[in-house]
Amino acid sequence: MYFYDCFALERDKIFLKLTTLEKMSLKEKVEAAMKEAMKSKDKQKLQALRGIKSMILLAESEKGQAGSGLSEATEVQLLSKAAKQRRDSAAIYQKEGREDLAAVELAELEVIEAFLPEQLSDEEIENTINDIVAELGASSMKDMGKVMGIAQKKFAGRADNKKVAEMVKAALQ
Repeated sequence: MYFYDCFALERDKIFLKLTTLEKMSLKEKVEAAMKEAMKSKDKQKLQALRGIKSMILLAESEKGQAGSGLSEATEVQLLSKAAKQRRDSAAIYQKEGREDLAAVELAELEVIEAFLPEQLSDEEIENTINDIVAELGASSMKDMGKVMGIAQKKFAGRADNKKVAEMVKAALQ
């Protein structure tokens, strides 16, 4: 086998790995990442991945879907909830001067965010909110519930709901 053939073979393996990664469920992606973390002996990353896997298994058992898995929307919702918990915990730890515990939470947050869809920029959120407000003809704070309902469906894990709510309030005032 020539050098070029070896290179092409490795390139094909990498491409195959990437395409199968795209088709994998969150649980399978987490398990693959756990294997990599074990190989690299990254204890913090492994701990965060075990936490994610635990959340997935718990959600599957609650819904009675142990074999079939969760929908993509449910997976994103789980990850968003976990990310929010880590952010809140880190903020509390930093407020109390416990930087060591805050660093652990922020490291776990970084691992969780790697599995979340890419977050929208403030400008993209604001433009979408303005489009929703114009579409509904919303003009006062009474319409905030309608706007938030549509906005949450459109953003679905790609934006923090707290930030969205603040921007909706600003757009309606």
